[in-house]
Amino acid sequence: MSVPLPSLRPTLNFSPELLLRAQPVRVVFFDVDGVLTDGGLYFSEAGETLKRFHTLDGHGIKLLQRAGITPAVVSGRDSPALRARLTALGVTHTRFGTEDKRPAAEAILAELGLDWSQAAAMGDDWPDLPVLRRAALACCPPTAHAEVQAVAQIVTRSLPGAGAARELCDLLLVAQGVYARELESASQ
Repeated sequence: MSVPLPSLRPTLNFSPELLLRAQPVRVVFFDVDGVLTDGGLYFSEAGETLKRFHTLDGHGIKLLQRAGITPAVVSGRDSPALRARLTALGVTHTRFGTEDKRPAAEAILAELGLDWSQAAAMGDDWPDLPVLRRAALACCPPTAHAEVQAVAQIVTRSLPGAGAARELCDLLLVAQGVYARELESASQ
């Protein structure tokens, strides 16, 4: 006979201001290099771009989808490695190879029938600023450029490509009221 496990109590705490800002979010725009990856560009001898992704970030993206929040990627670069990772995560709202990220993000908002008040964004450098400044919630990793950190409401503790995106995902899950349920479900 197995003994029932005690319930886990979430250990994450966010300020009421951040939770209120995060509640209406229904789409999250992620940059890739310097957010979902460590920002390094690795090239094979054949010239193929190699990227390293972290499973914490990937699981956070899957949890967002289960909570009804759409993850979207707007990236200045494109690569087979990136496309393979996003396909594996089920991320379908993507724009690749675009330096002008605002129109790309606005096209995704239009596809989803959403507006900037329902968007969060995570970026690390100047090309991300037009999206970060319009989103209801702006986030960046601690290695982001100073001007990006200045507009972000959240600067993560985790490094890019090493759980930084997961921190934003967790905040959104708490704000939506699903974090504790997902944690309990995962721990059984």
